[in-house]
Amino acid sequence: MVKCAKLGETLPGLPYKPFADALGQRIYDSVSQQAWQQWIEHSKKIVNEYRLDLTQKKAHETLKEQCEAFLFGDGGTAPPDYVPEKH
Repeated sequence: MVKCAKLGETLPGLPYKPFADALGQRIYDSVSQQAWQQWIEHSKKIVNEYRLDLTQKKAHETLKEQCEAFLFGDGGTAPPDYVPEKH
């Protein structure tokens, strides 16, 4: 259980560190599974709208910056041309 930095509640934490660095440890220590799932959905928009090539180091850096902002900062930003899907 963790006190989730994103959702502000005590919820089940992640079973593993998502990155092998300080950010990964910070996420493991203070982000819930629920908030991480929200990030996964948000990250799909980031990758698709910015057309990130995940074989490139720069793309991973951009994604990690967005991840930190989404989970610990202002919530991250949707890409400028993003239009939400209508159901």
